[in-house]
Amino acid sequence: MSLDAVLTKLDSDLDTALERLMALLAIPSISTDPAYKADCAKAAEVLVADLASIGFDASARPTPGHPMVVAHGGPEDGPHLLFYGHYDVQPVDPLSLWTQPPFEPIIEDGPDGKIIRARGASDDKGQLMTFIEACRAWVAVNGALPCRITIFLEGEEESGSPSLVPFLKENKEELSCDLALICDTGLFDAETPAVTTMLRGLLGQEITITGPDRDLHSGGYGGPAANPIRVLARVIASLHDETGRVTVPGFYDGVPELSQEMRDQWQGLGFDPEAFLGAVGLSEPAGERGRSVLEMIWSRPTCEVNGISGGYEGDGFKTVLPSKASAKISFRLVGTQDPIAIRESFQEMVREMLPRDCEVSFHDHGASPASVMATDNPAFEQARQALSDEWPKEAAFIGAGGSIPVAGYFKTVLDMDSMLIGFGKDDDLIHSPNEKYDLTSFHRGMRSWARVLSAVTGKE
Repeated sequence: MSLDAVLTKLDSDLDTALERLMALLAIPSISTDPAYKADCAKAAEVLVADLASIGFDASARPTPGHPMVVAHGGPEDGPHLLFYGHYDVQPVDPLSLWTQPPFEPIIEDGPDGKIIRARGASDDKGQLMTFIEACRAWVAVNGALPCRITIFLEGEEESGSPSLVPFLKENKEELSCDLALICDTGLFDAETPAVTTMLRGLLGQEITITGPDRDLHSGGYGGPAANPIRVLARVIASLHDETGRVTVPGFYDGVPELSQEMRDQWQGLGFDPEAFLGAVGLSEPAGERGRSVLEMIWSRPTCEVNGISGGYEGDGFKTVLPSKASAKISFRLVGTQDPIAIRESFQEMVREMLPRDCEVSFHDHGASPASVMATDNPAFEQARQALSDEWPKEAAFIGAGGSIPVAGYFKTVLDMDSMLIGFGKDDDLIHSPNEKYDLTSFHRGMRSWARVLSAVTGKE
């Protein structure tokens, strides 16, 4: 077997690989809109046929929503890898802001080279095809895949994945592998690849504080009457201390300190916090004192107020004491923080702060733990080195400020860690008009996956 031959094959077949991607991008597989149900089914069938053409045993599995594509291939020896991607895409509104029809993909000149312009180019069709093309080249050169590979492509990721967990549970034995590969993330920058090893969890709480049984005139009741907005403001102000730490009792249980090795990698990335904040009109970090900006985003938990309502909010001025005041509060979680325990502690903290004439109600908005990958698994360092061999700068293990629920489900349902490797860029405009994917991301992405497969299987 020859990795060099596989890479050469990917280079020589780039144009035909692009043709296959363009055909997939032309299918308007919008999962949120029932009008596109047939298009989602078509995208699934196109992928099934493509995978079958390179030797996979592939099928489109029905769900209450859109089909799941499941394919198996490769020899029994070596690790068993599961690759996950999604073929559904976001709606295209507002259509008037697109420079060309979103499902008529084109290749055009961008500021840093050629780009592929279409809905789904980066999220996630271009990304998932990098892996499929790597598999195609490997089979063409060597006659077989380097190990046993299961490909699992979802059709509802952009509509909340309602069928995902039931499908995983029903097919647990078939889908459980040694390691999952997820290609729905991005590069650190244009020249620096990354393996995402930390994903923050998310806890959402909406609180409503009720005082008087109706809105009151502030001239007649201001002073003696409890004002729910004042109570809510005191609750919100108490959530952080003067150093920026969250004050909810027990909040930091399960929060690990960053290892020196990981801290050194992050410092070597050349991240510019002033430019990061300056791009959104800010100038200094406002989080935990003594923590770097990357630590705050990737490895530290947060508590943020996402919305407040109460009283008169229309034009002009109305002097009322409101009957109710509400806030939406989210917690980003790391390590082994328990979202249920934090929710209970937060609710108890709020109740203890209420004056006698006020009451509070809570509305839950999800509670998912963080995902922390076991980077002591040799495959992670092997993949990092493989990516470093392909890109101009050395790859790093990084965190992600947001959440990718499928990685958590793979862990909780299938008891399987995930390696998140993607080639998107911050300016790809995913979910927005004029989405794009750099041709360099597509080309180097294919080559990167070929290198990763070689590295983790030991087949060069």
